[in-house]
Amino acid sequence: MFRICSSLLFAFGLVNCNSARSADPYQAARDTLVDRRVATAGVTDTRVLDAIRNTPRHEFVPRSQLARAYYDMALPIGQSQTISSPFIVALMTEALNPEPSDKVLEIGTGSGYQAAVLSPLVEHVYSIEIVRELGERAADTLARLDYENVSTRVGDGFLGWPDAAPFDKIIVTCSPESVPQPLIDQMREGGVMVIPVGERYQQTLYRMIKKDGKLECEALRPTLFVPMTGEAEEGRQVKPDASNPQIINGDFEVASEEEKAEAEDYVPGWYYGRQCRLMPGYSGDPAPSGNRYLSFKNETPGLSAHLLQGIPIDGKEVSQVRLSGSVRTEDIEKGPTSDGMPAIAITFYDEIRKDLGTFWVGPFRGTRDWRSHSRLIRVPVQAREAILRIGLFGATGRIDYDDLKFEKIDR
Repeated sequence: MFRICSSLLFAFGLVNCNSARSADPYQAARDTLVDRRVATAGVTDTRVLDAIRNTPRHEFVPRSQLARAYYDMALPIGQSQTISSPFIVALMTEALNPEPSDKVLEIGTGSGYQAAVLSPLVEHVYSIEIVRELGERAADTLARLDYENVSTRVGDGFLGWPDAAPFDKIIVTCSPESVPQPLIDQMREGGVMVIPVGERYQQTLYRMIKKDGKLECEALRPTLFVPMTGEAEEGRQVKPDASNPQIINGDFEVASEEEKAEAEDYVPGWYYGRQCRLMPGYSGDPAPSGNRYLSFKNETPGLSAHLLQGIPIDGKEVSQVRLSGSVRTEDIEKGPTSDGMPAIAITFYDEIRKDLGTFWVGPFRGTRDWRSHSRLIRVPVQAREAILRIGLFGATGRIDYDDLKFEKIDR
């Protein structure tokens, strides 16, 4: 009798679980996000993929952003900050290699989403946010959703959390010029830190292991995080020149690591590459500029194939720019969305990262040999930064880019 009842209860539990799953209006969106965006971009740890699949990202974004909660993109959360894209959260989580016994320190709580993703994977998460409004809101959200193994505080994250140290793992979601010493001191021997380091618009995501009190570093990929708040950002030794915007490595000649010069999705100076590869020009197929060009190829309608770069620009100093580049296409067919065509696109943002509009060179269609394209663009006076995007954007076929330029036009 006990076995029968247990079986019935177990079956009933499965029915309830499946019903709850089907009743969640966002579950299908999360499944699609994981299957089509995160897993296909290279994240393979099933524990991490399940954490992304089960974490309600819509709970961590403002109401105005609900419709885009499960897009693979960063979204504004107020105070000039953003919630990272699901892919970058998954990538950093996988690089951290979380274990059930780990005590993890997160620097930069933001919305609380990264801490929520880590919660089922580790023993405890300690998370610090310097912006009081964000820190208090994240704490409320995490408590409301019963993330009992997440502790938060408001303060300077680069000072760490001495009372809870040492930590097995540290994850940093804001980008300093170098690793703060207190974080090194508070990490146990053999511990792992995942952190973006570098100049404001030229950052690299690193995985660091503490050995004999020092950090051994492994560069993972170029990345871009929003500006830090407070003295750390103001005290940067190398500051961006927003009065003279330009594209870094627009001719794709720079390859900082020889072994990665032609690796898929790795392009120095750029970040978040999907389905792209640096290609060498040769006598029968020369590059329009220099010895390399960049190629995208996609066979699945709607699948991401793109590359991004952040550019500092001050609309008070720069009124017009000319955006240009050389493009070659082969068998391009439109993707499933209204804007699913390859292009060179630039989006401007104000000082609180409000979208000021996107301008396009393109779209590019069909099959055409190398051809130069350009457009004169008026810069919004409120602009303080821009994101340059190239790629197929869901279209199928192949497209090659080279000699991309962003030239300031004097008043």
